Amino acid sequence: MKGIILAGGQGTRLRPFTKLINKHLLPVYDKPLIYYPLQTLKKAGIRDVLVTSGKEALPHFKRLLGKGEDFGLNISYAAQEGALGIAHALSLAEKFAKGSKVAVMLGDNIFTNHEQIKRGIENFENERGAKFFLKRVPDPERFGIAHVAKSNILSIIEKPKRPKSNLAVTGLYLYDPDVFEVAKNIKPSTRGELEITDVNNHYIKAGLARFEVVNGRWIDAGTFDSLLQASVLMLKQNKEFPIEV
Repeated sequence: MKGIILAGGQGTRLRPFTKLINKHLLPVYDKPLIYYPLQTLKKAGIRDVLVTSGKEALPHFKRLLGKGEDFGLNISYAAQEGALGIAHALSLAEKFAKGSKVAVMLGDNIFTNHEQIKRGIENFENERGAKFFLKRVPDPERFGIAHVAKSNILSIIEKPKRPKSNLAVTGLYLYDPDVFEVAKNIKPSTRGELEITDVNNHYIKAGLARFEVVNGRWIDAGTFDSLLQASVLMLKQNKEFPIEV
């Protein structure tokens, strides 16, 4: 399986800093934010990783990460033209994937239970379709929320006013190679972007989606509050277990 880290976007909730620097390069305690998804994929056994971002930011990632030799990874890059959506950024990885399954991770997501993620990814090697990692949250109105019934996932709704559950869809998705054809056939949303939720709902409607509820901490570090929360968490954690990428 290959890994894809999506590190584009405008980062509007972190301005004025993101007027100057891509949010995935901002610090979380003593490391750039993007180090954490790299760590998650590496600990899951993935070694080939593609980083996608905008043209302006991509040289900064290349300078920071290089070809991945310092991390024990093989890192390559793809540039996204404009803010065309997460599903569009995913579509740039088709040649990189070369027909393999992919683990797609948003570059501002931090997980602490790497063993569970590793098992989930290993199990998906013998499955087809898609798999989503969900997390119970106290404020479901802020996230894409999964409507589930027993072991079945019925739909995903973005920022629902009346959530049917408190299970947020985290920014880690597993897909079979068909995902690139799926991404090509979805239509832009009202904001003109190709939405990853539409890709996920395609798999759900086809009966090819599974889910797993994540234990441990999950942080979507896209706001000042969550970025600070992530830094405090890593400060406490690293005193006992020094982090390595």
